[in-house]
Amino acid sequence: MKHVLQTGCLGLGILCFLYYIGITAYAGIRTSLSWLWVLGGFFFLLLWRLQIRAAANPEIAVLRYAVRGLFILLIVAVAVIVLVGSRIVAAMHAQPETGLDYVIVLGAQVRGERPSRALCRRLERAEEYARQNPDTRLILSGGQGPDEGISEAECMRRYLTEHGIEETRLLLEDQSTSTRENLAFSERFLDKGTDSVGIVTNSFHIYRATMLAKTLGYAHASGIPASSDLGMQPHNVLREIYAVLAERVVNLRGYGRN
Repeated sequence: MKHVLQTGCLGLGILCFLYYIGITAYAGIRTSLSWLWVLGGFFFLLLWRLQIRAAANPEIAVLRYAVRGLFILLIVAVAVIVLVGSRIVAAMHAQPETGLDYVIVLGAQVRGERPSRALCRRLERAEEYARQNPDTRLILSGGQGPDEGISEAECMRRYLTEHGIEETRLLLEDQSTSTRENLAFSERFLDKGTDSVGIVTNSFHIYRATMLAKTLGYAHASGIPASSDLGMQPHNVLREIYAVLAERVVNLRGYGRN
């Protein structure tokens, strides 16, 4: 059993480092919270090494206690990941309501003046919903980052009008820099107590977005999931777990930009 645990920790440590290399090669070295995989890699390799040392030196009690403590920490972490992650995964498959009064399309990174892959997926889903529900108005929410040529809201407006969505249906909110601000700053366009509101974002982000909407007083908010990169999904879910815990437990800000 000890050899199985040692081999498992070694394998998981190597996998964490390999996945970190994969996601940064695909999405860039500045991928949000990619360091979590490096941290995980070092954790498992440390646990692997401590197990070997403890087996070779059974008389050193501190090594045994260190191994037990790290395994307890691992069990707690897995329990939290399963509890929060299951809610995130369940929200990915939400079926959007038809005939909503408003749909808020959450911004994502703009590369120059063109939408990133994540934003393209949100816009494709928003366009699809808009065509199926011609009376719904769209709130395009997202400010301009330091490395973006135009605001995310303006980028979304250009995309949707180029794809045949009437500009009269589009409302622009171009000051927000986080998911919380997306929703808070969009309030001026609607009555959050009575209007039905859909939130378009990538599937992994639906749970946190709708959670924040309820916290901000949206009485009738629901998710409209857009697709996501399959290879990035483990990282996206882990990042969302971190962000949900930050919002719920320590009320940290700054991890809502997607």
